[in-house]
Amino acid sequence: MKKTNKKKLYEVNENETLSECLDRMSKDGYTPTRRLEKPIFKEVMKNGEVDYEPAGRQIVFEAKPIDS
Repeated sequence: MKKTNKKKLYEVNENETLSECLDRMSKDGYTPTRRLEKPIFKEVMKNGEVDYEPAGRQIVFEAKPIDS
């Protein structure tokens, strides 16, 4: 039987460090293959116009199963 190599995404949760996310990934039997960062913006009214300001970032790891 062939083992499937399904990729899985792991998001770094609020109040979670990168290390904690990587440990969680390892416990699930996955290893990171790529790190993705997405900016998060918030709408702010300035002089009657909507403006967008950075409000943080979302970090997501793409992971694959660890080969035994």
